[in-house]
Amino acid sequence: MILVFGGNGQLGQELARTAASQSKPLVGLSRSQADITNAAAVAAALATHRPSFVVNAAAYTKVDGAETDAAAATAVNADGAAIIARACAEAGVPLLHISTDYVFDGKKPTPYLESDLTEPLSVYGRTKAAGEAAVRAILPRHVILRTAWVYGEFGHNFLKTIVRLAKERDELRIVADQHGSPTSTRELATAISDIGSRLATGADLWGTYHFTAAGTTTWHGFATAIVAAQAPLTGRVPKVTAITTAEYPLPAPRPANSALDCSRFERVFAFRRRAWDDEAADITRAVVRAQQGRPAHIA
Repeated sequence: MILVFGGNGQLGQELARTAASQSKPLVGLSRSQADITNAAAVAAALATHRPSFVVNAAAYTKVDGAETDAAAATAVNADGAAIIARACAEAGVPLLHISTDYVFDGKKPTPYLESDLTEPLSVYGRTKAAGEAAVRAILPRHVILRTAWVYGEFGHNFLKTIVRLAKERDELRIVADQHGSPTSTRELATAISDIGSRLATGADLWGTYHFTAAGTTTWHGFATAIVAAQAPLTGRVPKVTAITTAEYPLPAPRPANSALDCSRFERVFAFRRRAWDDEAADITRAVVRAQQGRPAHIA
């Protein structure tokens, strides 16, 4: 059985849907059911459910909010990760811990490797890097999976924001000098399921991996693809204007290059990643159809 902390988040809900479609037993726990900053609650969850595999999908993800609330971000992203890793070590259960491209500073001109030095620019990135370090130090049987620009049908994310804004505005001004790989929770959940299946066979595949959709773009390119995909369903075609990071200042600095080299993951798990734009188009249509009350399979 798979136990997921952060079960009510966008990835946690997607993991539950994926597990159900594959007839795999999974229990997803929300923060109210098991707060990962509470060691007793985490230990009790493992004792109650006796999982064969744990996924930590719980995180403080307010990148800008973390700049003024470092204590909250640290409690979840760093201390919470350590608490889960310690509980897994005591229970003899492996852990898959979700991390982020924001552990890098974005100055490298090519995609980042797992072995590249982490130099986060923001409080959020520093707390996620600290969480990675804690998991490595406490629990030998772990997989740290770094991903990027996550979106999906559940929760709040960039894609759903653009779908909403496309209804409301005739022009969208989107940053075009930050590069990365939009990654759907659907693809990410499938990858995590595959990892769990491989580890269940006793394979020694522990360590850090990068996983994103294939290809890179900018936030402007991502928004343009979303607008194009929703247009036939809504009739809305707002202009998508490219701007610089300097024209849209935010409290937390972002890496200019968030591209992750995923060749190790592809090689080890024999996983063929889907192109980011194909996946984004599918998810956009699913989100719009759900908002319109239409079945996802109807054009």
